[in-house]
Amino acid sequence: MKILIAEDEFSLQQSIAIYLEKEGNVCEVASDFNEASYKISLYDYDIVILDLNLLTGSGIDILKQLKKKQGANTAVIIISANNSLDDKLEGLDLGADDYLTKPFHLAELNSRVKAILRRQMFGGGAIVVFNEIKIDTDGHVVTVGEKEIVLTKKEYDLLLFFVTNKNRVLSKEIIAEHLWGDNSDLIDNFDFIYVHVNNLRKKLTKEGAKYIKTAYGSGYKFIED
Repeated sequence: MKILIAEDEFSLQQSIAIYLEKEGNVCEVASDFNEASYKISLYDYDIVILDLNLLTGSGIDILKQLKKKQGANTAVIIISANNSLDDKLEGLDLGADDYLTKPFHLAELNSRVKAILRRQMFGGGAIVVFNEIKIDTDGHVVTVGEKEIVLTKKEYDLLLFFVTNKNRVLSKEIIAEHLWGDNSDLIDNFDFIYVHVNNLRKKLTKEGAKYIKTAYGSGYKFIED
């Protein structure tokens, strides 16, 4: 999933990003309040990992900004050295999904990220089913009917993005931003998205590919046939 890490301690920020990227996520970082505020105003994220004590501002104000953003469905995990009950209650009352006190193990943070994604996107389970298509999000295994389909990492991420955004037109820009994060700003054109979609259609065979529709002039839409 696409995750923003708003943390001003560089070593911790990078450790979190590296760990979560190894788990298959796309991670972006913000090192102070202004950068975090700018990014959440411009982009959508599945999860924001938010330090309360950011340079140049408060993480609480970032949380308030996120919750006011129209159409946003971003989960928030607060990470903070503050262990007081009042701080925890304030963050949770404002809409944060979880609160983790520093120092913490990266494996625990990863488990909490997975738990939130299962609750919000997959109905609490690790298996996503759409008609003939079944996606095991823990094992990264995809089957169509009873046949296992071997996908590249980007093809897998693209399929999961389609399924969790069914009936919504996804532009090439949105797809690129989701799959490549900050690096999508360096891309001159989005022709390669067509290549990834075409390869995914071929691997899904007729049974699975029929759900990926081209929205001409806009992008793609994953819908019931």
